Amino acid sequence: MGVLRLVLGDQLSPDLSSLKEAQPDDLVLMAEVAEEATYVRHHKKKIAFLFAAMRHFAEELRAAGLNVRYVRLDDPGNQGSLRGEVARALEEDPVLSAVIVTRPGEWRLLQDMETWRDLMPVPVDLLEDTRFIVPLTDFYAWAKGRKQLRMEFFYRDVRRRTGLLMDGQEPAGGQWNFDHDNRRRLPKSLTPPPRRLPPPDALTQDVIALVAERFPDHFGDLEPWVFATTRAGAEAARDHFISEILPGFGDWQDAMAKGEPWMWHSLLSVYINCGLLDPLDVCHRAQAQWREGRAPLNAVEGFIRQIIGWREYVRGIYWLKMPGYRQTNALNAHHPLPDFYWTGDTDMRCMAEAIGQTKRHAYAHHIQRLMVTGNFALIAGLDPAAVNDWYLLVYADAYEWVELPNTHGMALHADGGLMASKPYAASGNYINKMSDYCGSCAYDVNAKTGPKACPFNYLYWDFIARNRESLAGNPRMALIYKALDRLDPAALTAMRGEASAYLASGCRAGS
Repeated sequence: MGVLRLVLGDQLSPDLSSLKEAQPDDLVLMAEVAEEATYVRHHKKKIAFLFAAMRHFAEELRAAGLNVRYVRLDDPGNQGSLRGEVARALEEDPVLSAVIVTRPGEWRLLQDMETWRDLMPVPVDLLEDTRFIVPLTDFYAWAKGRKQLRMEFFYRDVRRRTGLLMDGQEPAGGQWNFDHDNRRRLPKSLTPPPRRLPPPDALTQDVIALVAERFPDHFGDLEPWVFATTRAGAEAARDHFISEILPGFGDWQDAMAKGEPWMWHSLLSVYINCGLLDPLDVCHRAQAQWREGRAPLNAVEGFIRQIIGWREYVRGIYWLKMPGYRQTNALNAHHPLPDFYWTGDTDMRCMAEAIGQTKRHAYAHHIQRLMVTGNFALIAGLDPAAVNDWYLLVYADAYEWVELPNTHGMALHADGGLMASKPYAASGNYINKMSDYCGSCAYDVNAKTGPKACPFNYLYWDFIARNRESLAGNPRMALIYKALDRLDPAALTAMRGEASAYLASGCRAGS
């Protein structure tokens, strides 16, 4: 008797634990279901990418000799949920003796699956997801008893575990972190490298048409197409980045420029997070570029840290702290999300650029996410639940395990400092330093009050002032609060008044 092996849309890996030891009489089930596309109203391009990648993976499994039942969104009888499709498959194929599935990456789905043991007519076995570098049990052991769960120390342990960028027991180059070398502003004379963005094949075009028809009111654009949807396409994107773009990644990874959505970033997270690329393999390929003298150490270290450091760390934080983590709101932020997060229609050039490219491409790089849209949400006191949902639905690489800690902890400081030693709050000066946005903005980045004042300026000082009780005791905030105390009281009152009026207007003043 065979078993039913369920494969989720972000589990497109041939070495998935639920596919281990698969036999010809087993049934591999994959399903495009409305529930997964709409629990938040995902970006149209995100839905299309995943459905197309799923269809290609099903073909890959069939070519490997497996029996695949693939349920398309528009198939007659589609039950609209994973639970419903599993139940239907078991009913139509009663000889199947068990359900095997790799544990999902999101808490809400795991909670549902844990009820299947009582609902299904056969045993349900939830296997660990072994595609990550650090098993969750190891992360829990690392976290146990620590007063602070800082990524940097976890990252060093993973470097030792994997041997990546190590010279014996010491870090390559004599230091663990080259972040201080990776904060250069893009000079006007330097143009970001061109990208090879694959055109959609016929299968993907069919999916794009389906998504346009079924999800017309969801956020985002389906064109232009920017993502590969096959393993071969993802591998080609990996190889192009590592050979042609990685050498400049370190110097310019924090830089932003008008009309340049990609800069020197890899665009590989969308493929890694859905299983088309193996994260450790990507890191070894990047390390080889440095060891062979084709990429500088600061670029390779910064790239590898994003994968074996941040990616593994936020996954551990998510599962360690859920389900209560999402409900925390340490800074008591409650303002609604402004309309321009959906439209990009704002005179703030930085926000218009970051949101506009997010709408077009389902992508923005990490500084745009953290220090533009995230920074605004932090200093404006936007409601964390609304901000978390926005980040989860707008980006093609976003799943709650990776999105929630990054947004809730790093961008919003809503966890009270569990992840970040201080809030990532900044005025317009930071954006001006790291981008060319401010030069063509309707607002004056140097003005703190008045109709042309950059909203980031008065919102920043209002944020610092209103959160004094919560933040003044933080040693890393001491200099900021000294600066606050040196401000002219009348100037501070004026800035706080403008912030209050701006927020009361729904952040529409001057937009």
